[in-house]
Amino acid sequence: MLKEKVGFVGGGKMGEALCKGIIAARLSEPHRIMVSDVLPERCRLLSQEIGIKTTQNNGDVVSFADVIILAVKPQMMNQLLTDLKKSITQQHLVVSIAAGIPIRYIESRLQPGIRVIRVMPNTPCLVGLSATAFALGQHATRADGQLVSSMFGAVGKVFQLDEKYLDVVTGLSGSGPAYVYMFIEALSDGGVRMGLPRDVATTLAAQTVLGAAKMVLETGQHPAQLKDAVTSPGGTTIEGVSTLEDGGFRSAVINAVEAATLKSKKLGELS
Repeated sequence: MLKEKVGFVGGGKMGEALCKGIIAARLSEPHRIMVSDVLPERCRLLSQEIGIKTTQNNGDVVSFADVIILAVKPQMMNQLLTDLKKSITQQHLVVSIAAGIPIRYIESRLQPGIRVIRVMPNTPCLVGLSATAFALGQHATRADGQLVSSMFGAVGKVFQLDEKYLDVVTGLSGSGPAYVYMFIEALSDGGVRMGLPRDVATTLAAQTVLGAAKMVLETGQHPAQLKDAVTSPGGTTIEGVSTLEDGGFRSAVINAVEAATLKSKKLGELS
């Protein structure tokens, strides 16, 4: 269990998912977590559902927590850092999960010497299956990196990378769950089109994606090898694969990752 108290500035979906994931992994107890949000109804919901402390005042989070997780939209970051500059000290570890915002931007708007870590998680942390990458700021220590690794590693897989890779991580795994949800929905739609009940089709689609992903992670085989293993000559699977290729399936996915990566970089340039 973490000895540090954790505070979230921003109580949106990602902040909520991380809170629930940290508690589910028994890294912290609800009373040692505080979340701030401008909406009183959001604060009430988080307090009732998770049992954490909530506030509408971001300064309360800074006073309460040792680790401050900035979980706000990128366009809100400038005003937020301006407001919190005087109250964040070298006793705090600042962790940003705002897409596209570079470490240098955050460091330049806080007092000198503040420890900053930039993290790109994704929402499956709610079920302990997050894919996360992080990069250390110039003042962050190895111990800070280990702390972040333990926090996010408890809710999934985590990688420490050079910051130059985090925009690509944003485009791939940060945005990736949305692509996969669309694929699951499309698989389900295909099943319904061919006569399956919707609930059966959706469950079969989701379980198929879950099982296929687990095969990649646990066997260590290249996805192409696993694909070939179920693609018999003249069979049903190769017929479906051929149709996906005709529709530009792979190029569409590659282009989606590229587009999201470029958007993340653009957010950084605007900041």
